[in-house]
Amino acid sequence: MNISVVIPLLNEEKSIKELYHWIAKVMQTNDLSYEVIFIDDGSIDNSWAVIDSLHKEHTQIKAIQFLRNFGKSQALHAGFAMATGEVVITMDADLQDSPEEIPQLYDMILNQGFDLVSGWKKVRYDSKIFKNFPSKIFNWAARKTSGVQLNDFNCGLKAYNKNVIKNIEVTGEMHRYIPVLASNAGYTNIGEKIVLHQPRKYGSTKFGAERFIHGFLDLITIWFFSRFGKRPMHLFGALGAVMLTIGFLFAFYLGVDKLFINPTGRLITERPQFYIALTAMIIGSQLFLAGFLGELLLRSKKENNNYTIKNTL
Repeated sequence: MNISVVIPLLNEEKSIKELYHWIAKVMQTNDLSYEVIFIDDGSIDNSWAVIDSLHKEHTQIKAIQFLRNFGKSQALHAGFAMATGEVVITMDADLQDSPEEIPQLYDMILNQGFDLVSGWKKVRYDSKIFKNFPSKIFNWAARKTSGVQLNDFNCGLKAYNKNVIKNIEVTGEMHRYIPVLASNAGYTNIGEKIVLHQPRKYGSTKFGAERFIHGFLDLITIWFFSRFGKRPMHLFGALGAVMLTIGFLFAFYLGVDKLFINPTGRLITERPQFYIALTAMIIGSQLFLAGFLGELLLRSKKENNNYTIKNTL
């Protein structure tokens, strides 16, 4: 199998059939063997019925239906587990990503040696104020924080070597940061390709302005996990040691001052340094405790897909 095309979707009944036939035409023209994996993320329209109808006519179609809406990351996780192609392509179901890009993306992975190639929608047809401008700020922050030099982390059109998608864990809302997850796992040959962005043909976008807020919060999370995910004690223990040192230094100063320098002065409990020392030592102890709990949770966690599959084709 040359290519697996993984397509998460939510309420896209009008575009599914047109998208599949477009993909099939591109694959046949380029003599590529393929499968198309639709993941219905809890649609409430007729999306699943359309997929089921296509599946009966075309053996290249596989599909997963979630019991309810669990999110794009979970949909990609399920699609990656089912994919069998040498190269895995992800794209959105709204016809804004062009299947005509697939052969070049496939070539970049298979023949040019990239682990991952991300699309870059350099020219966009979205709202400049509500999507384009916030997206530029978000992508700048993601580059600075992660060290992965991509211009468009949010682009759904990406290509992966099959080894990448089998060795990374996409959970929560981390689908925006798959290139960062791949880089952290050791797949550092990451490329970028300018791709065509098309105006939405049917329906309306499923993502509002809140996705950028969630994106920035996820960025902080992934920074933490990339640095301290395997050793939370390295962060919390270091901060705890700093706070405990500050507390003990203040306590030592107060003790020396009261015993030898100014024994007839104010009571220790009347001095602000006493409360600084006490607070610093309490916070330091709590940080150490957080580090220990983090290590215990890390060692006792169980694998959990965080989604429920209703139907599989």
